[in-house]
Amino acid sequence: MPLLLIAGLFFLTAVAYSSVGFGGGSTYNALLVLSGMDYRLVPAIALSCNILVVGGGVYHYMRAGYLSLSGLLPYIVLSIPLAWLGGRLQVSEQLFVGLLGFSLLLVTAQMLRKPSAGFSPERHSKSGLWLRAAPVGGLIGFLAGVTGIGGGIFLAPVIYLFRMAPPREVAGITSGFILVNSLAGLGGQVFKAGDYSPLQDTLGAWPLFIAVIIGGQLGSRLGAYKLPEKWVRQLTGLLILYVAVRLLWRWVDMVLPG
Repeated sequence: MPLLLIAGLFFLTAVAYSSVGFGGGSTYNALLVLSGMDYRLVPAIALSCNILVVGGGVYHYMRAGYLSLSGLLPYIVLSIPLAWLGGRLQVSEQLFVGLLGFSLLLVTAQMLRKPSAGFSPERHSKSGLWLRAAPVGGLIGFLAGVTGIGGGIFLAPVIYLFRMAPPREVAGITSGFILVNSLAGLGGQVFKAGDYSPLQDTLGAWPLFIAVIIGGQLGSRLGAYKLPEKWVRQLTGLLILYVAVRLLWRWVDMVLPG
């Protein structure tokens, strides 16, 4: 697949995902694998694109008042070191893809159903938020580092499930979460002990980086200032459904002979 065609697909992915606070790492991974690129480069390029996309999103959501350090900190205090650790490890792809696909299918159903009640700040004390957010963020951060994604696609459904924030704040928190975990995960990928380091070869993918910078700026502006909150939630759910189906399709190919 020509690099310029991949860049165009990366641009469209960045627009769609950044509009709801995501980086698009899972789809970047898929496109790179389908293009025939060396699999050792895939996580590092996907994480780099995540960083470029959500960096703009973090700026816009903070400027619009939907992201603050105090709101983000409970989710990232454990995720940062665990994302770095995950980036240094190798795991069974078949088992991980299968579990991920089925779990995302379940959270999609939760995301797309009509919520029984709206966000209620008094339901979450500061200590209660930390007790929920810290371990969840740590687990997702670890998975993010292993797979080369930012982890926001797993965090957002959890926040929606427990109604811990309204839709635009979910997008803001997700952007910040993806940014710090992508940085940590990329560090782990680059400094894998005794393994091939993708740092130099990753720079050859510069057209992809330009594409996601432009697409990410466009999408994050739409998400922070233009899209109705109902659309933000529904678009988030549809994106997660797409990723779930793609993961399960890939898992079936792995487990079925021939």
